[in-house]
Amino acid sequence: CAGIHVNMPLGRPTPEDMQSNDPAVLSALQRLGHYQEWDSGYSKQQGTRPQTIGYSLVDSPVGLAGWILEKIHAWTDNDGSPFDALSKDQICDNLMLYWLPATGASAARLYWESFSKVGEGVVQLPAGASAFPREVIPAPRAWAERGMPNLVYWNDLDKGGHFAAWEQPEVFAAELRACFGKML
Repeated sequence: CAGIHVNMPLGRPTPEDMQSNDPAVLSALQRLGHYQEWDSGYSKQQGTRPQTIGYSLVDSPVGLAGWILEKIHAWTDNDGSPFDALSKDQICDNLMLYWLPATGASAARLYWESFSKVGEGVVQLPAGASAFPREVIPAPRAWAERGMPNLVYWNDLDKGGHFAAWEQPEVFAAELRACFGKML
């Protein structure tokens, strides 16, 4: 493996970060606090009781649409409507990828499966990160470098959110080319 690219660079603040006056760190701390207080309920639900929400996601198309559309609205780079970032057809197509094969429950279980194994590991491979401004949990480069000490590519972008490859496919593809161009 030549290296990895992420578009949701993760990192945790240190006690020193909690005392920082750096505007980027203060913004990241504020957004992290907002996420923990207001936006992480889905994660807690899916990470601890995925089948509870899973039954609703495979039984009700309205329940599935509400569960997913709320995240699209909150996590895309939009001007107040998810349809500013993605077309109705794109969103309907995405919903159908969950609805037709009834994968809402198994998608929710991914959190339960993954979160029980999260550790303090460090990625030693060459790594690259594209930091989109409306990412769910933004991490300043310094935070990301603690977990990816061989960070060879970092780019702060002007537009895009959590679903970067979906929202900004051309930009995302250019980011992959630029990142792996530095590694290969």
